[in-house]
Amino acid sequence: MEQRKRELRTNWISNSFVLVCLLLLFACNNQTQKSEIPIQKKTAHKRLLPIFGEARIGANKDTLFHHVSNFSFINQFGDTISENTVSRKLYVADFFFATCQSICPKMSAQLSRIQKNFQADSNLLILSHSVNPEYDNVAALFEYGKNYGAIKNKWHLMTGNKKSIYELAKTSYLVNALEDDGSEQGFLHSETFLLIDTARQIRGIYDGTDSLDVNRLIKDINLLKTEMYEK
Repeated sequence: MEQRKRELRTNWISNSFVLVCLLLLFACNNQTQKSEIPIQKKTAHKRLLPIFGEARIGANKDTLFHHVSNFSFINQFGDTISENTVSRKLYVADFFFATCQSICPKMSAQLSRIQKNFQADSNLLILSHSVNPEYDNVAALFEYGKNYGAIKNKWHLMTGNKKSIYELAKTSYLVNALEDDGSEQGFLHSETFLLIDTARQIRGIYDGTDSLDVNRLIKDINLLKTEMYEK
């Protein structure tokens, strides 16, 4: 009888030992399998501002958003300003002319505010396009820029081929810029400021004569910086 009890106890201990080993082996294998599963990085990115302009479907069924076409103009320092100048940068674009006495002074004063807010930020530029390039040569733009404190390599006041400027305004920036003999000073242009991202897409439209709307623009620049540079 005692012999039978000892045999049962021995079998129970042996079976328990085997069971514990099996459980440990299963746990180790399960942990190994878990460690082999790659951690998926979050690639989805929230768009903080809308994209303006008509989008279309490309050949690969991807969405192609409206963007500013390539361009080449001369600024107030005689430097060539093109799409390469704004590569990987955000910028604010507008249209004006140096002899304008109506909305241009208000707009330029607001652009001076924007420049001051982002003076130390090399990723934010200002591009002002003259709608009277025949008069607004390099010297005229230099004097105009000096009056508003335009900083070299920060705020570009640009002149160039009139047809190219007007076409860029209409088809790329989606605003008015034209010569009109019926207007008081011979030219019509939008008071709009446009916020452009690193892909040259329009991300914001603002009234450049309204300080409150320019406050909104300054806020949106900071939002867009977060979207573009902190992915």
